[in-house]
Parts: sequence; C-alpha cells; structure tokens
Amino acid sequence: MTTRHDDLIVIDGLIIAKWSRAVFADMRKGGLTAANCTCSVWEGFEATMRNIAQWKRFFRDNADLIMPVHSAADIARAKQAGRTGIVLGFQNVSAFEDQLGYIQLFKELGVGAVQMAYNTQNLVGTGCYESHDRGLSDFGREVVAEMNRVGMLCDLSHVGAATSRDVILASTKPVAYTHIAPAALKAHPRNKSDDEIRFIVEHGGFVGVTMFPPFLARGSAATVDDYLQAIEHVISVAGEDQVGIGTDFT
Repeated sequence: MTTRHDDLIVIDGLIIAKWSRAVFADMRKGGLTAANCTCSVWEGFEATMRNIAQWKRFFRDNADLIMPVHSAADIARAKQAGRTGIVLGFQNVSAFEDQLGYIQLFKELGVGAVQMAYNTQNLVGTGCYESHDRGLSDFGREVVAEMNRVGMLCDLSHVGAATSRDVILASTKPVAYTHIAPAALKAHPRNKSDDEIRFIVEHGGFVGVTMFPPFLARGSAATVDDYLQAIEHVISVAGEDQVGIGTDFT
C-alpha cells in the first residue's frame, strides 16, 4: 500500500524565518501540516509579547493558510482544514526572565516549545558554545517542572551536554532535540554525539534532524544526499520511530 505525501501528517520540528504570506504559502505548497515556529530568541518579556501580537495578526490576515496550534488535536484539525498549524516556540528562555508565572501565560498564548538555552549561559543552564557546562540551575529545575505542568516541550538543540542530561533526567515529560545533526558525521559544537542521541531516546525523547548546511558533513557544499545521510545515521542510533525532521529553515 502506497501512502501519498498529501495524506501524511508532516511536522517540521523547528523553523525560523522572516515570516510573511509568501513563507506561509510555501508551507502549504510543501504539504506541511504543522511546524514549531520561532517567535523569540534573545527578546525579553515585552519584546516577545510584541512578537506574539504580530503572530496574532498573521493568523488573522492569513487564515486561509495557517492556524494556531494549542494541542495535538489542533494539528489534526489543521490537516482536515488544509492549513498549516503553527506551534509558537522560543529558542531561549529569555522571555521568561526570572518569572515562573510567565510560563503558563505564554502557554495560554500558544507557545508550545521552548529551548532551554541558545548557545550561551542563561539563568536556566548552559548553551553548547560555552567552554564550561555548569548544568541545570536550581531555577532551571523550577522552570522544567513548570513547563512539564503546563504542557510545554523542553527543547535541547542548542544546549550543552551536561545541561541537556540534567533536563532529560529532571523532566517528567518527553523532551527533544528538535533540530540537530550527528557529531559522528561532522564535529561541530552544535552537533550531538551518538551517546547524547541514544540517551535522550532511551528516556522517551525525540530527535529532529536539521538540514542547516554548516552542520552537515560537507558544509556549504552539502546536498539533499548529505541530509539523507545524516537522517540515516540518527535512525541507526535512535530507531526510526524516534526520529523526525527539524529543518531550521531560515
């Protein structure tokens, strides 16, 4: 039995882009059912709220193409409606500042996934580019617990190895590397070792493989074949059921 692409539920684990109607139209043209779309990286609370307000306008002005996602059921509804469901996501915890109460507020506004650090140190933990990974802070443990409570995914893609391990062990819900590539094929601070990939999957987590060229084996010369090689390697480590796509499209 052959399954057509049009019949599949296709989810992109992370997209960051200069958002516009043209981008949303391309999502529909590509048959994308849903995506985790970055709306905050370094922004604090106020600037992030402005970004979310802009997304509310996007939803209103492009209602024929996209719709907000607050739950898994909304993804099924988006598929049925022929639109792309948008899960708002952060690539850093900057918007939380030092206020646990902001987490539920953002969840109610449609934020479904938050990365625990973006390359560098923050109040929660350590990013992958720091020379010393201090692990998850006490405040970070409170953040993880609150994200678990409200149903917000902990993303560890740009997070250091020790902090990632701490989050995987502290979280009572599955966590994810939404957009990574295997270090076995390309040594890079952003890429994850086979042991790291295996560890997150053994604890119920999920791995999205990125197509961002600098993280692939041949860098800027990478082609679709290099991307398929990266996916095949991660599947060989983690198993097909725990691996998906997180393009990190820009």
